[in-house]
Amino acid sequence: MASSPYPTRSYFPGQFLISAGSILFRRAPDTRNLQICLLYHTIKEEWLLPKGRKDCGECIEATAVRETYEETGYPCELLPCNMLTRAPRHGIHTKDMIREAEQATEPIAVTVRDLGLDGVKVTSWFISQVTGNGVKVEGTQMETENFASEFIDADAAVRRLTFKGDQDIAAKALEIVRHTGTM
Repeated sequence: MASSPYPTRSYFPGQFLISAGSILFRRAPDTRNLQICLLYHTIKEEWLLPKGRKDCGECIEATAVRETYEETGYPCELLPCNMLTRAPRHGIHTKDMIREAEQATEPIAVTVRDLGLDGVKVTSWFISQVTGNGVKVEGTQMETENFASEFIDADAAVRRLTFKGDQDIAAKALEIVRHTGTM
């Protein structure tokens, strides 16, 4: 039996956790500045991006939107942006290559966290925007969650995030949103 020439590792049920999150954008009502919604974990005193576990039968895009809404309280949707991707256009066979997709809602990053004996946690990151009237809905968090959500001017929000990995993801999202120019 032949082996792949590329390093490959397989994970089976119980050895991986699939999750998704998003970088939630809006324009500030008063200044029209571009803002990102951050979560403040009131017990751990950490600034974070919204994310959570995929439910059974749920598509990953729906997970990102649901978790962002539940943790921030802001109704949202994925924001179509122009971005680099290796995903082919729907229904068109092409070789694997990097291309710019217009108005795409693909993940902008994937993180893989090694959980040791518990396997890995794979998180897909998307870009989202507030929908409707932009009013926060109270009571959307699970009772075990201890987050306060706050919109912060985008550049300051990137710097405020506690973890470098989150800063890198938020910075990439901001770069893509600014490049697209749709907000």
